[in-house]
Amino acid sequence: MQDTRNIAARYSESCRKDFWQKVFRAELDYLLRQLGDRQNVLSIGCGSAVLEEGLCRHGYHVTGLDISREALKCASGKIRTVMARAEDMPFPDSSFDAVVLVASLQFVNNVQKVVERSVSVLRPEGMIIAMLLNPDSAFFKEKLRQPDSYVRRIKHPDLGPIENALSEYCHVEAEYFLGVECGMVVRSRDPGRSLLYIIRGIKTPATNKEKGCRP
Repeated sequence: MQDTRNIAARYSESCRKDFWQKVFRAELDYLLRQLGDRQNVLSIGCGSAVLEEGLCRHGYHVTGLDISREALKCASGKIRTVMARAEDMPFPDSSFDAVVLVASLQFVNNVQKVVERSVSVLRPEGMIIAMLLNPDSAFFKEKLRQPDSYVRRIKHPDLGPIENALSEYCHVEAEYFLGVECGMVVRSRDPGRSLLYIIRGIKTPATNKEKGCRP
């Protein structure tokens, strides 16, 4: 329990740093462009819900899910929070217009199960956005060398299987996003510089393995 509290405290402290504030603003701008009028949003692995609070300020109705009670205690009261594993999220099918996973999908135990549940809680034509840490970036490799870095807890560094899992259920598009130069956040789609690899999926009425929805 003490270790969980320490991790949550360190994360909350990091979120206040100028660098991460710039990252969050860039991620928020991206989400706002992509979500459009999809108002009812589920954020899986929301942590202290910094981005989610930003979505609320722009009129979105956000539910944040996380496995950490300590992290959720730091979340804004503006969003609904639920403590649960992503594999066992307690929501009915077709509950949300959009599902976002911001640097969280690579840390779950069972990617396939989380993808299945994420798609099931989406309404037809709903959007799923998975922001994945890019293991080919210099920033990722630098963090990996630090013994106390959160990056060292990643369980799924290979992006291919994650994209394939989403492609089983949705029409997907993907892109690299957001670079770092000399500690500054910059626009970049260079695979060697981009912090994130983002996969967007759209659920169609036939989205399931039996009916098939590969583009």
